[in-house]
Amino acid sequence: MTDTAGPAADASEAGTSTSTSTGTDIDPDAAAVGAAADGPPRITPTTRVLLHDLAVRRDRDEWIVGRMATRTFVALPAAGARAVELLGAGLSVGRTEESLRAETGEEFDIADFVGDLAALGFVARIGDHAVPDAEPPRASLPWLRPRHVRLALHPVLPLLVGALLAAAVVVLVRRPDLLPGYRDLLWSRHGSVVLLSGAAAGWTLLLAHELAHLVTARAAGVPGKMRLGTRLQFLVMQTDISGIELAPRRHRLTAYLAGIALNLSVASSLVLALAPTEPGTTAHRLLAAALLLALLPLPFQCMVFTRTDLYFVLQDLTGCRDLYGDGLAYARYRARRSVRTVRTARRGVRAGDRDDDPSARLPAHERRAVRLYSVVLVVGTAACLTFMAAVTLPVDIALLVRAVRGLGPGHGLAGNADAVTVLVVLGGVNVLWLVTWWRNRRSRRSAGAT
Repeated sequence: MTDTAGPAADASEAGTSTSTSTGTDIDPDAAAVGAAADGPPRITPTTRVLLHDLAVRRDRDEWIVGRMATRTFVALPAAGARAVELLGAGLSVGRTEESLRAETGEEFDIADFVGDLAALGFVARIGDHAVPDAEPPRASLPWLRPRHVRLALHPVLPLLVGALLAAAVVVLVRRPDLLPGYRDLLWSRHGSVVLLSGAAAGWTLLLAHELAHLVTARAAGVPGKMRLGTRLQFLVMQTDISGIELAPRRHRLTAYLAGIALNLSVASSLVLALAPTEPGTTAHRLLAAALLLALLPLPFQCMVFTRTDLYFVLQDLTGCRDLYGDGLAYARYRARRSVRTVRTARRGVRAGDRDDDPSARLPAHERRAVRLYSVVLVVGTAACLTFMAAVTLPVDIALLVRAVRGLGPGHGLAGNADAVTVLVVLGGVNVLWLVTWWRNRRSRRSAGAT
């Protein structure tokens, strides 16, 4: 994070499906994909295609179709999923159209559909022509196989975590004095020692949190990649487990909640270890500081407007394809409409709808969730940025200025060591945030241009 609390934020990044309204229109602007240098192959009624290994999962009235290797997914209606099934079974384009016509009584342009599938990277060959394939994204810990970590999805594991948590709660009810406070972080009189140990413990817990997401997703056969990211003013570590979209709901929710479960397990274990220690001893102070560091990331998870772990749980339970993206689009629509209303009211002219409500195209259950989430998104983001401007940024600046003034021959070895530590740790986190933000922003712009 970019404040003085240290790196205590995280976010699991799950991919967003592309929703389509018909089984033959995945991307109207997608270019035809070919294999030869002389242009794309011509798709005729007799053309057969070879699909890559695709996974399919039903989701309410739609079907999620995706390719795990490239982490590309699309939401299709039943007719689209059926077309994928028929093409994958070896039927020609013409035979697929005839089968769909017989089953649904509707006409479908399967030739265009094949072109769209190729644009998504789902097609290996069109007729005798191989379709160029993009290099799949790299996965973290590629040597880790599902069989190595299959116990991560065992149904008994959540019961064990719950039992450990219950035992810790019982201890805290009997010994409320064990609840940590901010003073427990100041276990040493040397600020540099506190800062360095807190940063080391915080990053260790953060890495373990993300490994929990990665391991759980890998147990479901999903490759994942850990990397640094930013959420508003927070520097976060995030794990791309977008392939979990194709897993059963229990596996999806387990993967989303794995990091929180790990933090709660660590915190519960520390409570049980803390109970028999004597207050005031070094062991007690260290365990209390570690307990607080394990608990600090949990309130951040409630900030669903920054796409935390609980955001993906909320998105899954509400059945939304892209809760954040749709909520942001709706918030922008409402803001534009409010500005136009104010302007036209001043001019004495009735405001007209010059753009459509982006949530109107969504199913009813998604529309309600998106509109409610847009309120949380706007209020939460405003509050977060206000807190940064009023508290976090001034504190960071004050600490950095104090550290610079603490350098020099007149402050002794201990004073200079403390100042250097503050500059390295706090300044390094802020520089890392800026570098990460700029790198991700440039990557998104490059992807958008492509």
